[in-house]
Amino acid sequence: MVAAAKLVFEMAIPAEIAGSHKMPLSERDEYWVRKLFERAVGGFFQVVLSPTDWHVSTGGALEWPTTGGTIGIGRILPGMRTDIVLDDRAAKRRIVIDTKFNAIVTKGWYRGDSLRSGYLYQMYAYLRSQEDSDDEYADDAEGLLLHPSVGSHLDEAVIIQGHLIRFMTVDLTASASEVRSELLRVTERIMPPLSAVDSNWAPSELG
Repeated sequence: MVAAAKLVFEMAIPAEIAGSHKMPLSERDEYWVRKLFERAVGGFFQVVLSPTDWHVSTGGALEWPTTGGTIGIGRILPGMRTDIVLDDRAAKRRIVIDTKFNAIVTKGWYRGDSLRSGYLYQMYAYLRSQEDSDDEYADDAEGLLLHPSVGSHLDEAVIIQGHLIRFMTVDLTASASEVRSELLRVTERIMPPLSAVDSNWAPSELG
């Protein structure tokens, strides 16, 4: 928690480039670094966003909308847990954030770069599974897959069955003020035009 607090207030987000602080090799496994990145981003929003206007939650569990099942399914059905959820109280708007700590694109089957299909399916499940519930924020919830980057920037979005899903990077080599500005852009409402997606695009083309 001390390390996470440092990330929040100094924006000293972990990276593989040389810096003023070193992290012991034994602590630099992928899971640990990803969780630290997640906590840094979640802590940032808890500190920066007004609690009057926004509700910030981290590590929340979601329930599958099941209507039946066999006796033993409950023991093996995978759970769903969100990293960060931002609720804009005034606009009745929800942003479900899933943080990753790898490249946002990978080599695709049909093209050079492709978004990671597993992450997209995961976010799709988060959003669609919560529809038609007693939660007033769920039906129009937005999704955001947030990855780190080094010296580059990506911010793209698509609307799938009424849910906006955004794919965004934060540049770890930027200054603290620049990182702050990039993260605050998460709360900006964007609406891609309907013509933005190539009419020849198909789900099978995902990596």
